[in-house]
Amino acid sequence: MKFRYAMVCSSNQNRSMEAHSLLKRQGFDVSSYGTGAHVKLPGPSLREPNVYDFGTPYRQMFDDLRRKDPDLYKRNGILPMLKRNSSVKLAPQRWQENAADGSFDVVFTFEEKVFDMVVEDLHNRDQVLMKSVLVINLEVKDNHEEAAIGAQLALDLCQMIEAADSWEDSVDGIIAAFETKHRRKLLYSISFY
Repeated sequence: MKFRYAMVCSSNQNRSMEAHSLLKRQGFDVSSYGTGAHVKLPGPSLREPNVYDFGTPYRQMFDDLRRKDPDLYKRNGILPMLKRNSSVKLAPQRWQENAADGSFDVVFTFEEKVFDMVVEDLHNRDQVLMKSVLVINLEVKDNHEEAAIGAQLALDLCQMIEAADSWEDSVDGIIAAFETKHRRKLLYSISFY
């Protein structure tokens, strides 16, 4: 694999981590991030989410929710999600604080507002490397089933990008071919590091 990928979602670590997990298993150089102020996981009601700081180990979140209500969090898929996440990496990371991770070739987002945040963040950084980065939004509903489908679609698109001699020269064709194949519209932008 010749490119570095980042998977970015809002704050609950489902879609980006599902894609991270699948791409990692396929041998891709991949990282994942959230963009929110905190990691927010569903709670007993919409008004009562479980909120954690970025950097809190997934295992710690798992133990906390298992202590609170193991039946609820197993039934809504949060405990299995946290178990998966802990097998991929130690803890969630925030996109805006990833400068130490270096630069990526391709960044995937899974909702338009996150795409806008990533593009804005990249534009506000000092572009010292003048290295291009492709930012792609693949709209995916935030549930476990759609996250799995979104991860497969991200994998397919990564494979198409990897097959190109230069994504910079063929990005429009790659995106068009993907959209035709999967009947999904993508939003994309080129930024710089």
